[in-house]
Amino acid sequence: MTGPKAPKDPTAKGSSFYVCRQKGVAGNPTHDGRGVQFIYLDGGRLITFARMIGNVEDEKMLDNLTKAEGFMNMVAGIGVTVESDDRDKDVDFVFQMYGKTDPNNSGTTIKVPCKPDGMEQIIWLDDFTWSEDDANPGQFRFEFKEAGQLATVDIRFYLREGYTAPEQEEYNKVDTASADYQEMIKRSLVQTGNNYRLKRVIEKAKRGEDVTIAFIGGSITQGAGAIPINTKSYAYQTWEKFKEAFGCGDNVHLIKAGVGGTPSELGMIRFERDVLREGAVMPDLVVIEFAVNDAGDETNGRCYECLVRKALALSEDTAVMLLFCVFVNDWNLQDRLAPVGERYDLPMVSAKDAVVPQFYLKNGEGRVLNKSQFFYDTFHPTNMGHMIMADGLVHLMKEVDKQEFDEVYTWEDRDPVFGIDFTNVRLLDKHTNADKILWIEEGSFCENDKELQGVEMDADFSQTPEFPYNWQHVSGSEPFRMKINCKALLFVGKDSGDIHSGKVSVRVDGEEKLTFDPRAVGWTHCSPYILFTEEESKEHLIEVSVLPGDEDKKVTILGFGFVE
Repeated sequence: MTGPKAPKDPTAKGSSFYVCRQKGVAGNPTHDGRGVQFIYLDGGRLITFARMIGNVEDEKMLDNLTKAEGFMNMVAGIGVTVESDDRDKDVDFVFQMYGKTDPNNSGTTIKVPCKPDGMEQIIWLDDFTWSEDDANPGQFRFEFKEAGQLATVDIRFYLREGYTAPEQEEYNKVDTASADYQEMIKRSLVQTGNNYRLKRVIEKAKRGEDVTIAFIGGSITQGAGAIPINTKSYAYQTWEKFKEAFGCGDNVHLIKAGVGGTPSELGMIRFERDVLREGAVMPDLVVIEFAVNDAGDETNGRCYECLVRKALALSEDTAVMLLFCVFVNDWNLQDRLAPVGERYDLPMVSAKDAVVPQFYLKNGEGRVLNKSQFFYDTFHPTNMGHMIMADGLVHLMKEVDKQEFDEVYTWEDRDPVFGIDFTNVRLLDKHTNADKILWIEEGSFCENDKELQGVEMDADFSQTPEFPYNWQHVSGSEPFRMKINCKALLFVGKDSGDIHSGKVSVRVDGEEKLTFDPRAVGWTHCSPYILFTEEESKEHLIEVSVLPGDEDKKVTILGFGFVE
């Protein structure tokens, strides 16, 4: 084979920095059988990528990443490298600018097919026409021909003249067999607590009896950042490692119930449905993970404590473990939530305690991995990050296995840290506990919303919709009205990025308690709000009405949480 007689001179690439490096992506299923992986850039995520992966600290350059105009003035091209075992199946790379008029639809979107052969393809931005409505870089997408395809990708920005990127850091492979790695895992152990229940679970598994491990939490428990999300999440990896260490064949079973972007305030409402499966499952061990989600808990810890007590109350044999994850800025709510574990003498594991100290060491001086190897993005861990959390949980279990049995565990007589008023909260929707409604008029909230937040439950790769038995308003002005006898009530609404979403007023016994705006969060998501708490149960009239001017806009009541 001979090359061209006069090959074209290469285009000068200029200085560059990475925003994704050796990042795993997967074709998560879409309605048409193809696959897609979203990498969101808004909300400060792109700045985090630039800092964490590209070593960019220049504030002017970072600010340029937040606005379309600054981005186009600074970035000349996007270098994309895709590598996959399925080399005969092109992968489409998509870059979307969010729009000023409609973030999801009015900005520019470019799509370029990429060969998954490990060769970099540079997309020069001046080759495309860009809209004046572009507001800010919104997302990258990798679109696959089939669901389930896996790939590893690099993305870097080539800069225009006048901008210089810092030197790009070389990656060192994480040595999981090293003494430094083992020390890091040991640091994750906060306390083993009273070991009585957990040792009974371990002994039960060793005897070959059926054991069910359940995980409830936010997006990290769902598996966000893990590629693929169903088999590389910390929950799945913990389940696998527990089976290997203590199980006999197929006697260990998995329940995974993570819902992205939601706090323990929602977790306690959906506990019976998503963990207990409406009474069909009785877990032997419940792992609770809300340390990076509970900034959204209105009660600042009360809902978390009530969820812990709800799990402890399942049976005298159910063990409960607490897991504290961490964000890229070294933040979590461990200081708020750990006192709950201390009060009830529970086993606790902290990813923050494990990884944060070593981030600030040098290679060869105790550093095991850098932030870009642990974090997939600002909020979620990579496969390696998920593995470290799983190793921390199993390390605690192995330490407990070495110990003698503590005294029989009791907790009922311990004074609460925050409060117990939501311990018996339950979900109410069209299907679950609907018999508790004394009287109901759906009004114009008579439709069923099927465009819902979906999550990968257990070991599933496909998504299960959250709160499918809902009340949706599409048009009209008739209020939703119901009477219920309870002493506490929470409203669960559907957030949405749809500009055609309407606002509602929620009233209790004629008094307005909440104005719910579905667009406040900006994506399809479940949001709980406390309407009232009282000492005694009594009859209440609940009314939900669309605001004037929104009669022809969509809004959905996903359900309620109530305490009898």
